[in-house]
Amino acid sequence: MSEKISKAQYSPGLFDITQDIIGGLPIKLIEHWLESAQTHDVAVQLLTPYQVTGYSVSSDSTGLTRLTKQKGLLEILVLINQPKEIVYGIGMAIGGEGVGIWAADNTQMFYPASISADTLLSALLTMEDEISKNCQISIGIGAHYGEFYYISGGLYGLEADTIEAVAENDTEGGEIVISQAICSRLPANNSFQLTKRSDLLTPIGDIFRVLDGNRLAQVPGINKNYPIPYSDSFYADLVEYENRLNDTAFCQALSAKYIAHKFVVLIERESKAAESHEVGIFTNLSISAMMKDIGMRLLPQSHGMEIKVISLLGIYTFDSANAALEFGKAFRAELAKEDIACRIGIDGGAALVFDLSVGGKDIAGMPVNVASKMAQDKGEFGKLYLSYGMREYVNVSGFREISYTVSGVEMIVYEG
Repeated sequence: MSEKISKAQYSPGLFDITQDIIGGLPIKLIEHWLESAQTHDVAVQLLTPYQVTGYSVSSDSTGLTRLTKQKGLLEILVLINQPKEIVYGIGMAIGGEGVGIWAADNTQMFYPASISADTLLSALLTMEDEISKNCQISIGIGAHYGEFYYISGGLYGLEADTIEAVAENDTEGGEIVISQAICSRLPANNSFQLTKRSDLLTPIGDIFRVLDGNRLAQVPGINKNYPIPYSDSFYADLVEYENRLNDTAFCQALSAKYIAHKFVVLIERESKAAESHEVGIFTNLSISAMMKDIGMRLLPQSHGMEIKVISLLGIYTFDSANAALEFGKAFRAELAKEDIACRIGIDGGAALVFDLSVGGKDIAGMPVNVASKMAQDKGEFGKLYLSYGMREYVNVSGFREISYTVSGVEMIVYEG
């Protein structure tokens, strides 16, 4: 791929697509970038109106792999719903706001700079207490104070990316970690017990684990109006199911209504370096738009459906295993033409595809988890991976069989 991305590399009508179809991509902002000189100064100029200062707080669930072996998909959605209601209820009570759509088991909130660091830490400790007492799923939390870009409902920038990655990859259930920037904002006589995570080296400085400290004087109630990903009708059914977990007939009726056998293609492309982080934001947004464009061109041929394109990731579903495989190969070839490598995981099974409340779709189910483990956790860029179950649907003779353990799960996969 050339250093400067041209608008001519996209389908002519891409930038005329309405925002509800394009999803979370800031398509008009990307268009302005593509029509510019694409320099650092231009990137800063375009980003400045979106700059905010405050706290970015991300969380990620633990224990889902074990629970997915014990419980059905709808019950899993109920279980990951509960911590999100607590995180949002307490966060909103001290002045925070939800970031993005909380479609998976992750959360992200932004807190303005006017909130004191000790209030934030007390709130985070209170969250973990309430989740420990009331939920079967635990979460790890990462928090950082800094400058971010708030664009199309998402936080962008090196600092936001770093603390989100720390929360997702480097925390355990019940753990809270904070950056040096938050430590520096704590009053000298604070009550919090901190210990440095010497195993973590990050672009935002030292990371500290919060061991103990003051909780909020009053525990705010849960808030069911967190950035809910589901349509009103599906969310109503999910809430009803939470009250009828032992009603087998109701569970079967909901499963028949929402769950179907799908083949899932998960594509993660490489991140592209740039002369500055600001330029890198636009470079990677432009490549995400390119992935959106490629999918829109290829999907009609294979009768597939795009679920989402977000950051480095694209997820697609198909009714046919062969169509899924051919789409994955074609997508890989299209990205390779632009000198962009990707890694792809494909699995089939029970999945739930649901409409988002703000338009667009998302997905839940084991095929997504398996595809992610193959591609993102263990995969090499340039390679395509089929799950062991896919051998029942497609010819795997041209693939190399490999085995490994990831997240405590033994897997046999086919690499090609």
